Amino acid sequence: MDRVESHTAGAHGAAHHAGPAVLREVNPAILPRPTLVENDRSFNWITEKICGIIEEETPRWWWISFAVACFVASFTLVGLVYLVTTGTGVWGLANPVNWGWAIVNFVFWIGIGHAGTLISAILCLLRQKWRTSINRAAEAMTIFAVICAGIFPLFHTGRVWYAVWPGFLIPFPNSNYIWPNFRSPLEWDVFAVSTYGTVSVLFWYVGLIPDFATVRDRAKTRLRKIMYGIVAMGWRGSNRHWSNYEMAYLLLAGLSTPLVLSVHTIVSFDFAVSLIPGWHTTIFPPYFVAGAIFSGFGMVLTLMLPLRSIYRLEDLITQYHIDCMCKIILATGTMVGYAYAMEFFIAWYGANPYEGFAFINRAFGHYAWAYWIMISCNVITPQFFWFKSIRENTTLVWVLSIFVNVGMWFERFVITVTSLARDFLPSSWGYYSPTVVDIFTYFGTFGVFCFFFLLFIRFVPLMAMAEIKAVTPQADPHHGHSATHH
Repeated sequence: MDRVESHTAGAHGAAHHAGPAVLREVNPAILPRPTLVENDRSFNWITEKICGIIEEETPRWWWISFAVACFVASFTLVGLVYLVTTGTGVWGLANPVNWGWAIVNFVFWIGIGHAGTLISAILCLLRQKWRTSINRAAEAMTIFAVICAGIFPLFHTGRVWYAVWPGFLIPFPNSNYIWPNFRSPLEWDVFAVSTYGTVSVLFWYVGLIPDFATVRDRAKTRLRKIMYGIVAMGWRGSNRHWSNYEMAYLLLAGLSTPLVLSVHTIVSFDFAVSLIPGWHTTIFPPYFVAGAIFSGFGMVLTLMLPLRSIYRLEDLITQYHIDCMCKIILATGTMVGYAYAMEFFIAWYGANPYEGFAFINRAFGHYAWAYWIMISCNVITPQFFWFKSIRENTTLVWVLSIFVNVGMWFERFVITVTSLARDFLPSSWGYYSPTVVDIFTYFGTFGVFCFFFLLFIRFVPLMAMAEIKAVTPQADPHHGHSATHH
């Protein structure tokens, strides 16, 4: 058939162009498609490999990690109890820096949560099949990161019970006629983050249903059969089930895609709609979204590379997957670097002395140490991914992914603190330092995150088995008979 098409094209070309002989020899290059599951693994091997993670006896490293995660998470619990019983004065907040680590940590965790929905929704709509090996863990990461993020603005209000009742944050009619300020971007955050969290949970759960049914059918104890039977919602794998499933998944992907862009855009409005020098800028929405994707992919690599090594998942998370994630980090890291440069350019070009001072102060003022850590981690580190030898070195990629996350936390610190510490009035200038309660509360959220993630590894299929099987060569009905059919 190819030969017939070639002759047809050649004849057509002869009628319109001067060199038909040359055109007949022009054949488009066929680029080889990278293998998404290596070593030609069968469907059964994929099922055994992924289900085996939750069916085998709990490994010792998991118990040790779980105990450590619980211990670290207790720091957040103790910190929050101390805050509620004592007051927000135990945090290092004071004039002029009334937004400290709480807002820094909130923006950091929300950013971490972006990669999951991005990988699942946007890459799904763009038909990027390499997402299938990492989307499940990334979606779980999103949910746990949003939980960690929600802690900080909630407790930043001080008397946290008023946030829900009588409705300081979540608006509903109440006997005190107290309503939140709907013109405040902080209120927009409540709607944006809660919507994002809800849709992310739905998206994650819908994708899990076929895999839960597989685990249910393999269960050897009655308890497991009942437990996984409930969450599988009666899935039998019929044609109608698959049809409804694929439609629901596609609709949720379409719903999630604008949310990825809207959530961090609205978070950036917390800063951008103010008049504080260094915050009042239109570049914040795209800059924050690029930074969120940058840090989210950094966290995906930080989590998935050790799991790949522990569970011997090299055939499912291939070098190609790592390569793609490194390239996305390189692209978004370069965007973030461009945004840093544009901030300085606009500060100079706008000829606003307060704005110019804010950026010079960031680079050479009291917080210059934080600024240059941010530049080193966010601008210089991703540039190493230009080199293929570095992208192929798993250990080095893992170390660089940690630097990315460190850098993004410092970015939020620099934005939040430097502008407040040096505002319009020199008489109000100060130097912000976190307290022990600040540090412990933030440190503990890593334990909270790991607590949920370890439970996820132990009880939920780590990868989307059904989706991985769909991208293997065996899923093609013409597999092994290509010569006959062509």
